Amino acid sequence: MSANTDDVEPEETEEPGSADAPRIVDLRTATTILSDGEMELEARMPWSSNATFLVKIHHELGTAGGIYKPERGERPLWDFPSGLYRREVAAFELSDELGWGLVPPTVARDGVHGEGSVQLFIDADFEEHHFTLVEDEIHHEQLKRMAIFDVVANNTDRKSGHCLLAADGHIWGIDHGLCFSEDFKLRTVIWEFGGEPIDERELGDLAELEGGLPERLTDLLSRQECAALYSRILYLLEKKALPSDDTGRRYPWPLV
Repeated sequence: MSANTDDVEPEETEEPGSADAPRIVDLRTATTILSDGEMELEARMPWSSNATFLVKIHHELGTAGGIYKPERGERPLWDFPSGLYRREVAAFELSDELGWGLVPPTVARDGVHGEGSVQLFIDADFEEHHFTLVEDEIHHEQLKRMAIFDVVANNTDRKSGHCLLAADGHIWGIDHGLCFSEDFKLRTVIWEFGGEPIDERELGDLAELEGGLPERLTDLLSRQECAALYSRILYLLEKKALPSDDTGRRYPWPLV
């Protein structure tokens, strides 16, 4: 059961792009704005299993749209501890540490409903998702990198709609609250690259973490989860290829 946030809950919207905030090109600046700016609630996002809000963040450096997920709005899960928002932040930190730019800037901060994550809102073409994007070979390099990332992060919920196509052609991955379990439970729709070799560039980026995980990751996850994350990195470095799903069961639901 999610926490009660009805006292200050804005109306739902079917048009998340209505935040009407200027695009932040400098992602480091965006992170500062998300962390330190004043939060204004815009709307509650529809179809989310946990309380998820569209917000606008005001700062002297600019204004940014954001997606705010407070801990008090999370539904309890039997296989993940509370504090899913920390996993959202950890996914950004992992993507940033690898230099892959797959996850929009995401920070942990106090907000109008308490501590939670705030992620930069991506003004995307919401008619596009993995199943439409993968039909065009121009997107394969980015989607394959997303598949590698999901193995490392142990993503339990990579739905097709979690792949967003921005106006500049960049594909962003969102919704990483169900990642980093110490038990391997990968569930993803991105199986088109199963068995394919991992490119040398990505292997080199993963090898940078062979010496140990950075504190900005270890501070967000348990020791067991960090150990499992490290073992998945070593697995990919040894195999040098993406795993395949021979069972046909490692898919999230719903698919989109």
